[in-house]
Amino acid sequence: MSRPVLSTHVLDTSTGRPVAGIYVELYKKRDAFWTQWHNTMTSSDGRIQFPFLEESMGAGTYKLKFNVEDYYTRDHKETLYPFVEIVFNTKEGEHYHIPLLLSPYGYSTYRGS
Repeated sequence: MSRPVLSTHVLDTSTGRPVAGIYVELYKKRDAFWTQWHNTMTSSDGRIQFPFLEESMGAGTYKLKFNVEDYYTRDHKETLYPFVEIVFNTKEGEHYHIPLLLSPYGYSTYRGS
């Protein structure tokens, strides 16, 4: 049985806490265009497990768009970044965990496990 191939989580490094309720969009690149595949919100622990299996997602170039301005507005804070886009390539048969470490004036990401 195949397991989901894509997950993410968002951590606010300025508070040391997961970020719940960030709207996240997933896109796949087809030719020169981005096609939206899925959209959802981070859970109470700041995580998303996308519902795609290996057979349905496939190799390609994908983009996660995190709408972070809403989170900071909700907490009455300013941010330099209204949204963060992370573009990444996938191969067949691999799992991808793409975390976002966030603060009002910076962010980083890496390939997790």
